[in-house]
Amino acid sequence: MKKIVNPLPFFNTCKDFIRCGVIGWCMEIVFTAVGSLRRRELQLMGQTSLYMFPIYGCAAFFKPVFFLIKNLSFPLRGLFYAASIFTAEFLSGTFLAKHSVCPWDYGRHRWHVNGLIRLDFLPFWSIAGLLFEHVLTKPQGRKY
Repeated sequence: MKKIVNPLPFFNTCKDFIRCGVIGWCMEIVFTAVGSLRRRELQLMGQTSLYMFPIYGCAAFFKPVFFLIKNLSFPLRGLFYAASIFTAEFLSGTFLAKHSVCPWDYGRHRWHVNGLIRLDFLPFWSIAGLLFEHVLTKPQGRKY
């Protein structure tokens, strides 16, 4: 008798990957649009790159980690997520820069590391990680 493999975990991960990619894109567009206010650009033009979709989408692979560290305090989880995002940003940025397609360069900003991460973004990345945690761990409603 053939063993039937449940395909749902794969499809759920794909759905979460797409959800995280879209949420990441939206966060980045809003963040860059709000940042344009500092430059007095009232059009509030936000921007992102197609390369960012899979980078943000990879937050879906953290879903098991969210459940493992759920008992840690809110600030500790935020700090853990920021450190994880810094690592992912540095690694993906290094890869993209090697191929001359990195869509960001923080080299002219204070608190940057190799132009690939900005340490002053720690609070923003903490919030982003906690948002991904919330989205990926909240119970899904029944579908009728």
